[in-house]
Amino acid sequence: MSPLPSRSRQLSILLTVSCGFIMAMLDVTVVNVALSDIQRDFSVRLASLVWVVDSYTLTFAALLLLGGALADRVGARRVYMLGLVLFICASALCGAAGSVAVLIAARLVQGMAAALFVPSSLSLLTESFEDRHVRAKIVGIWSAIVSVAFASGPLVGGVLVHRYGWRSIFYLNLPVGLVGIALAFAFLNASRRKSHALDMPSHVLVMIALAALSFVLIEGPGFGWSSPAIIGAALLVPLVLLLAVIRERRSSTPVIPAGLARNGTFWALNGIGACMNVVVFGEIFVLSLFIQKVDGESALGAGVRMLPVMAVFAIANFCSGHLSARLGSRKLLLGGIGLAAIASLAVALLGTGLPLGWLIVPIALVNLGVGFAVPAMTATVMHEAGQRNANIGAAVLNANRQIGALAGVAGLGIVQHLTGDWARSLRIGFAIFVACLAIACMLAWWRVQAAPKKIGELCPAKSGAESN
Repeated sequence: MSPLPSRSRQLSILLTVSCGFIMAMLDVTVVNVALSDIQRDFSVRLASLVWVVDSYTLTFAALLLLGGALADRVGARRVYMLGLVLFICASALCGAAGSVAVLIAARLVQGMAAALFVPSSLSLLTESFEDRHVRAKIVGIWSAIVSVAFASGPLVGGVLVHRYGWRSIFYLNLPVGLVGIALAFAFLNASRRKSHALDMPSHVLVMIALAALSFVLIEGPGFGWSSPAIIGAALLVPLVLLLAVIRERRSSTPVIPAGLARNGTFWALNGIGACMNVVVFGEIFVLSLFIQKVDGESALGAGVRMLPVMAVFAIANFCSGHLSARLGSRKLLLGGIGLAAIASLAVALLGTGLPLGWLIVPIALVNLGVGFAVPAMTATVMHEAGQRNANIGAAVLNANRQIGALAGVAGLGIVQHLTGDWARSLRIGFAIFVACLAIACMLAWWRVQAAPKKIGELCPAKSGAESN
């Protein structure tokens, strides 16, 4: 094969690593509009629908750090392609699932696969573009692709479900994944390997803790909060996390470097990220079902009506860099969280008193505020992590944000189980979001003091890539 011109090769590499991330982002949001159809086909309870969403998030969050470590040890290209193959197989199983149990199991495997190729994709971009300025430009384009994929998820899902049924949302991953594998063979060079110890016991302990937490949040309403199984799982969570902390402190090769583990600002920012993901993914879950259950819309109608509230994420991400340059990351972070909190309060107070067409406005403002805040938060995390710990800092932030997403969906499932009314669940859900955003605002005000002036000032390859 003759060498490609420089610009053509840049675009080819960008397209190659984007294939995996597009699938990962779509699968985060596209499933929500299909939940009503899945429930009707399998005649399952609400908790099963929550598992369909959260099983993916569970393994994704638990294995992100391991995926990053494997990319260093085995090579990012190899791990990226392995993740794509596994994701394709899991997606085919999701589409062919004859029961909700099989669908949930396949979603667990999808999350495992995403945890392999998501960290690797950013590593591959970093390796492929060594020039700092070129890399910053390429990552900016990549971030825009990620934002568009995330925002378009409900609409894409609605169109597919309406035309071909809910199984088609998973079959879509097959051609995209195959194209990604073919492009990886053609355009990605073998990755450099780094000496990286794999502390498997720590990763296993985190996985057990998240699985137990998911079981408590999702099955608690059905089993009963006083059930021995729920109480046992609830007690297991802090016990296993304590064991993980003890192991990390005694390990000569901890998963999280000691300097980062003792950085209070870094952990405050991770708490902010988790709180904001409770809002984003809890909102998507409850809003998509509200539109279908209360307003009687089809999956397509839900996707169309959700498009404006999702599109503002991409708009805010594009504008965030310019605003950060003028205001600084700390002010933008506080302003974005504050806007989202005020708009969430408006939805909680007005709720069912207004038609959905009017509620879309404050809900869109919630997402606009979060869209401004997240890139500023990511830039500040990279500032705290520094060049040396940039990879692990980004991985820890993303893992904690996925934990927030898991908790947001499970929490809204609990609210709906208790109320039995989607309209009331919407209002209560946004009241919970106000509390989460208030916590995030306090953490930002208390701990985030010295943030970089511009997004990407310290580590441009990490600044906006995980905007959503």
